Amino acid sequence: MMDNNIRLQTIGQTERLPKKVNDTLLETITLTGKNNGMQLTLALSYGSRAEITRMVQAIVREVNEKNFSPESITEDFISGHLYTCNMPDPDLLIRTSGEMRISNFLLWQIAYSEIFITDTLWPDFSREEYVQILKAYQNRDRRFGNINT
Repeated sequence: MMDNNIRLQTIGQTERLPKKVNDTLLETITLTGKNNGMQLTLALSYGSRAEITRMVQAIVREVNEKNFSPESITEDFISGHLYTCNMPDPDLLIRTSGEMRISNFLLWQIAYSEIFITDTLWPDFSREEYVQILKAYQNRDRRFGNINT
């Protein structure tokens, strides 16, 4: 990671990992923290329902402590309390293995993501197939919830 200027970060309940694993993970995150060539985000001990539950709990605590109105809770405010608060929402979700479900993954964040499903299993997913999916993605009409007129 250092040789390739990759910064590591994680989303999920990493505190649930074994202590030795978590210590190594935190050390690697710290060591790579100033790298800026690419960012690798691992979802470890991650589930979107758990993320949303944690987010709601944090917002309720904040509302109680700061005594502000529920109307001030916007989509941006909610996004700011998710694990991915410093990341853009994904534009593209590729689901391998032909599964027709999203499996509790980034439920809030993929609201406007384009989804591609391939029967290819992850270990066999190739660069060529990735390029074909990107080409097809380029031809999608992304409306983000709006309709074309």
